[in-house]
Amino acid sequence: QVQLVESGGGLVQAGGSLRLSCAASGLTFSSSAMGWFRQAPEKEREFVAAISGGGSFTNYGDSVKGRFTISRDNTKNTMYLQMNSLKPEDTAVYYCGASRRYQKGNLFRSDYWGQGTQVTVSS
Repeated sequence: QVQLVESGGGLVQAGGSLRLSCAASGLTFSSSAMGWFRQAPEKEREFVAAISGGGSFTNYGDSVKGRFTISRDNTKNTMYLQMNSLKPEDTAVYYCGASRRYQKGNLFRSDYWGQGTQVTVSS
């Protein structure tokens, strides 16, 4: 059974930083592309970032480029999202997803999802 568990969310002031983690189990992690998505209230789920299984390829949504960094540690079956220079508009529930195929942007299709972690950025 595949499980993805996000952690690291919380309340932070604008300009601050947070680091999200996504711990995976039940799948061959190093063969799985991983991605971060977010969903704010009354908005559609938005692509944030994705990383290939080996970590060599990454891509980001336009709204987070230059501020967020996706990474992974295949020895720990864990993916990360370092979020810097946070803005109030980054407030959302952040979800991690796992896919058999690395795709860019909205082409990324998750086969599995975590339960999400809330990020709130105050102004």
